[in-house]
Amino acid sequence: MKQSYPIDKITQPVSKFINQEHTGGIVLFISVIVAIVWINSPFQHSYHQLWELTLSIGFDKYVLNHPLHLWINDGLMALFFFVIGLELKREFMAGELSSVKKASLPMFAALGGMLVPAFIFFLFNTGKPSAHGWGIPMATDIAFALALLSMAGKHIPSSVKVFLSALAVADDLGAVLVIALFYSSHIALVPLTVGVWLLVLLLIGNKMGIRSTAFYLIIGFAVWIAFLLSGVHATIAGVLVAFTIPARTRISEISYTQSVKQYLTDFENEQPNNSTLITPGQHHIIDKIKKLSLDAETPLQKIEHILHPWVAFVIMPLFALANAGIIVSYDFFSSLANPVSMGVAIGLVAGKFTGVLLFTWLMVKFGAQLPAGSSWKQMTGVALLAGVGFTMSLFISALAFDHAEMIDQAKYGILLASLLSGISGVAVLSKKPKT
Repeated sequence: MKQSYPIDKITQPVSKFINQEHTGGIVLFISVIVAIVWINSPFQHSYHQLWELTLSIGFDKYVLNHPLHLWINDGLMALFFFVIGLELKREFMAGELSSVKKASLPMFAALGGMLVPAFIFFLFNTGKPSAHGWGIPMATDIAFALALLSMAGKHIPSSVKVFLSALAVADDLGAVLVIALFYSSHIALVPLTVGVWLLVLLLIGNKMGIRSTAFYLIIGFAVWIAFLLSGVHATIAGVLVAFTIPARTRISEISYTQSVKQYLTDFENEQPNNSTLITPGQHHIIDKIKKLSLDAETPLQKIEHILHPWVAFVIMPLFALANAGIIVSYDFFSSLANPVSMGVAIGLVAGKFTGVLLFTWLMVKFGAQLPAGSSWKQMTGVALLAGVGFTMSLFISALAFDHAEMIDQAKYGILLASLLSGISGVAVLSKKPKT
């Protein structure tokens, strides 16, 4: 039996909280509230001062000198996109996007959820300088959406959660492509070429069987620097590096099971030394099991498992804290009367809902099956939750606009749309089906 220590009374509840699927969304929501309260408080100036604080990294003449909010948006968010890339690769290899049959419904639903909102935004902003922001209402915030889905009740089939997850992952893929193709600045070929060759080096390392986490992370950091200097948005480097991470084991499940059983037998046969210490023989066997276990897990899943809590509980809350600061005054709703806010809000609420539900209906008409045990009412709730575009929408708005007023207008639309979509989605999903 595992011995209990006083520190376990602190670490176990924290560990349980972190490992629950919806807690990332809760922490993200708290960060948003803190940002809004902070910027609307008498300490408003400190909010701006903190994120404009300049940090420098480099040596000699080669120095990266940026304000803190830019390090978060271009630096830490590259790790966020790296984890997205790992999730995408895993889903393509063995998840809900691993076959045409599995991927067709969520991929097509995600496509509808991107095209219709972008079209609505374009209708409001066509011919205006703000038209470049058409990518803002295309995104779904997977952390918020899944947290809200879990709040809706335990009666919802797991297949609905899987569908929403697959839809959001496909949505992320679309957002990554949009950022890469339409929201990158002027391209500098020399650093871009260096970055591409570093990616080739990572692919060669993968083919040669290199499984060292340090190898991929160190060279991946160099890829990020190269892309940052090239004009291609640095977060794209995170996704591309993720696709070079090995996703295969060195030992089969059967061989692993048989070897571990043999090692456990050897461990039991070791003569104990009747102390708190284990014997040299036992230590040697444990070391063999550790090495065997490393061969039995893929570097992709190992890195994803390590980074996921950091992304969910540090990077995304920091991003929300730095970017969700919106001044809410008495004329908040009148400040929404502009093409950017209206295009974003209506695009996310009505566009996402219409696009996801319409394209899902079309796929079913052409022979696709709804997720097992689900209903059209639940698909309606999922389509509403897809309008919670928070994190990715904020991120794209910072890329789309240089004018601070337009960025704030986009934030107003994102905040209102995420609130309306979240409340209406949970309201629909919370109602239990009649028995």
